[in-house]
Amino acid sequence: MLDKFTSSDFTPHLHEIFHVQVEQGGEVELELIQVTDGGREHGPGVRTPFSLILLGPPSPQYLAQQIHHLEHEKVGALDLFLVPIGFEEGCMQYEAIFN
Repeated sequence: MLDKFTSSDFTPHLHEIFHVQVEQGGEVELELIQVTDGGREHGPGVRTPFSLILLGPPSPQYLAQQIHHLEHEKVGALDLFLVPIGFEEGCMQYEAIFN
């Protein structure tokens, strides 16, 4: 199912919250702050690569680099490989890349 998503599926949800269930039974909220197209098309029927940047709470609650289960009320449930890419305004940024 992830292979069907395009950047236009996420752009309407900028600055909305995605919920991540963590192993300790809690939940972490991530805000979608950026959707970026990869800039190159591969031809008819092949999606253009894109990435998402999400903003989450600072350490010690930051998420490890791995696949996480995210849920959004309109997008639905997604299992995405998130990579922590650094701090922004005291919060951790995460990137998910769709090739």
